[in-house]
Amino acid sequence: MRRNEQLRETLAGTSRRRFLGYSGLGALALALGPLQAQVGQAQAAGGFKSYPFSLGVASGDPLPDSVVLWTRLAPEPLASLGGMDPRPVPVQWQVSEDAQFRRVVRGGTATARPEYAHSVHVDVRGLQPGREYFYRFRTGNEISPVGRTKTAPAPGAAVSGFKFGMVSCQAWFDGYYTAYSHLAREDLDLVVHLGDYLYEYGVHTNGGRPDTPVPDKFHTTTMHLSDYRDRYALYKLDPELQAAHAAAPWLVTWDDHEVVDNYADLAHPSLPPDDFLVRRANAYRAYWEHMPLRPLEPAGQNMSLYRRFTFGRLLEFNVLDTRQYRSDQACGDGLDTDCAARLDPSRTMLGDAQEAWLLDGLGRSQATWNVLAQQLMMSQVDFNTDPGQAFSMDMWDGYKPSRDRLLNGMVERQVSNPIVLSGDFHRSMAADVKQDFDDPASATIATEFLGTSISSGRDGADMDEFGSQFLAANEHIRFYNGQRGYMTFDVTPDTWKASYRVVPYVRERGAPVFTRASFAVENGRPGVQTDTLSAARG
Repeated sequence: MRRNEQLRETLAGTSRRRFLGYSGLGALALALGPLQAQVGQAQAAGGFKSYPFSLGVASGDPLPDSVVLWTRLAPEPLASLGGMDPRPVPVQWQVSEDAQFRRVVRGGTATARPEYAHSVHVDVRGLQPGREYFYRFRTGNEISPVGRTKTAPAPGAAVSGFKFGMVSCQAWFDGYYTAYSHLAREDLDLVVHLGDYLYEYGVHTNGGRPDTPVPDKFHTTTMHLSDYRDRYALYKLDPELQAAHAAAPWLVTWDDHEVVDNYADLAHPSLPPDDFLVRRANAYRAYWEHMPLRPLEPAGQNMSLYRRFTFGRLLEFNVLDTRQYRSDQACGDGLDTDCAARLDPSRTMLGDAQEAWLLDGLGRSQATWNVLAQQLMMSQVDFNTDPGQAFSMDMWDGYKPSRDRLLNGMVERQVSNPIVLSGDFHRSMAADVKQDFDDPASATIATEFLGTSISSGRDGADMDEFGSQFLAANEHIRFYNGQRGYMTFDVTPDTWKASYRVVPYVRERGAPVFTRASFAVENGRPGVQTDTLSAARG
């Protein structure tokens, strides 16, 4: 029996009410011990109109001795401040070695403050490395759903295996989050989200979720802090997204739609510069409020998001930010070839500080596998099958010298087994990363896995209008699929196995999941070596 199924059976009789949460577990109605002492204080401050943990729970940024726990009090999620009074509310939390909370190892009280939309970020310290834990919150007489999390292995530990998932791009208006319900059952050590957690567009009709009307407040684009907060609440109300958050710790980074489509650094053509900076500050604040990130809030329109996580000697994640520091898109954005700006070495995708931090860290890494978790296709993508070339100015192709510096820097530092993880494009591709994409004989120096969207783009097709075109014009692209889904990775010291998990439709509920293709990368041999195409349904 699968471990998650066993856990659900164990907990089946313990819930006093149906709460949305980890694999459908719900909240446990068990004696809380030390939490009882502060029930009166929390109840007095709460006065909840309905269940305050309506947006679920989450954890993230795992370290060997620590993990961040998150929730937000929102008894009326789409009302101002989530239906909370504008005053601080104490929220108790517990971490246990078992899902029944018989072996509680950490606990305390956090404060849900109105200036942070009553979100809670708890940086739990003193945990054991490489250990599974369970957590929950309580305020007043209300108990949150139960979440499962896991700390990173000890520094330098020999890790025999690690399994994680990769997701991106989840336009709520485009379809159901069926992929998340399947992801929550995968028994993962980690989930990596590469951006476009929400979309800023105003939408009047909902063709992706035909049984769900769009509230009036979502007919206009997000601009103010309250707009972004409401949009996160709408997304987080989805039970399948809540299940995925509660099933494993997440590493998150943003792309553009968390602010506005295709923005770059401090400017966007939709607004004058000063007004755009206010909008960016609102978006960054709401992002931090709703993600399981360590409690370092944004400083106005700036927020440090790039960071590094090590999992024993097996793998190291470099989580990147390709939006906040980049130069404006070249040549008016869109598709172009070799206009002067695209080839200008002063332009950057990462910014000087992040680029130096990345290369320095890669040079020092002792991990077998070194991961760049970032937003956009790094490998060259020629959109033109006719003579000549056409590149996207928003992707790494629009920042060629910046990409060359990074790829050459990895070669110079002899980085062990670089793996590039990418999102944004709403399609799946596997590619050999060449040191020089214009030379077919150039060495393959890394492997890139582009993951599709959870729902953005609606159903898609196995081979859509771009597929044959990309495969014909780009020999280094080894696989293409245009459907929705997610990726899982099984990593050992010898092999990196990547599986493309596909749901065939998202505009109806209950789609199955199957593995469209699996690829293996061998330690010491960059590039996609084996393809075990599979039509087996799971």
